[in-house]
Amino acid sequence: MRRVPAPVLVASTVVLWAAAFPAIRVALESASPVALSFWRLAIAAVVLLIAARATKARVPERRDLPQIALCGATGMAAYQLLLNVGERTVPAGTASLIVATAPVYSLIVASHVLGERIPGRRWAGLAIAMGGSGAVALTAGGRLSLQGAAIAVVAAAVVQGLYHAAQRPLLDRYTALEVATYAMVAGAVMLVPTIPWALRSATHTTARSWMAIGLLALGPSALGFVTWAGAVARLQVSRPALALYAVPVVAIGVAWLWLGERPKALTVAAGLLALVGVAIGTLRSSSTPPATALMPADRVAVAR
Repeated sequence: MRRVPAPVLVASTVVLWAAAFPAIRVALESASPVALSFWRLAIAAVVLLIAARATKARVPERRDLPQIALCGATGMAAYQLLLNVGERTVPAGTASLIVATAPVYSLIVASHVLGERIPGRRWAGLAIAMGGSGAVALTAGGRLSLQGAAIAVVAAAVVQGLYHAAQRPLLDRYTALEVATYAMVAGAVMLVPTIPWALRSATHTTARSWMAIGLLALGPSALGFVTWAGAVARLQVSRPALALYAVPVVAIGVAWLWLGERPKALTVAAGLLALVGVAIGTLRSSSTPPATALMPADRVAVAR
């Protein structure tokens, strides 16, 4: 990994995380949302544990276990379940646009729970992003209508935003790869009660869906975190985070090529509005003191 150029690591992360959205659609062709959630997290947890051992990652301290459990519950278990439920009908590109607004929900948590001072510019960005996200959800079916599946994807963005905030104290003491591993394992453990449903679904899951599940577990959920950790360790603070704004764009392109999902002009316009709001709300200006930063790029471990 040290011999791989940092820009290649960043580009690889963007592609891996973007590919997750169309891969979910393929996996759901024959696997249930619950089964997909369990198998993806279980396989990814095993792979990340192997990577953690190879890199001599630390065992978390006992005092951090409740925080790790919260990360596993929000960014892994709940996020996977909600996103999978939503993507049964919501196009992959549309889902990626909605999920891209997750940082704005971290902004709310940072303000009301962590007690951080949020400048007016960020609140303006929050309003724009939430308005754009709502418009994306309303146009998810290609016309103005509010669907339960779109609401599930919005809820997935909300819990991922909670995950962003919940991981912040951990990222002060552990690396991004360590936090990702802890959270992934915690999320997989929380889905252990769903094993009977996962095994039942496995009997009629097609080879195409199993390949998509394997891609999701090994690519976005495991390798993606490794490439991301390698990139943020070698680049300046803001550069990797800026690249993440390209994830929805790449996801729409991959879904178009792989699944034939042509993006609706109205949905894309609303999604671009949401991304502008996210950028306004989360990118730190030179006059903003570090204490108010939502999530420095070298501390981010995004759930995908």
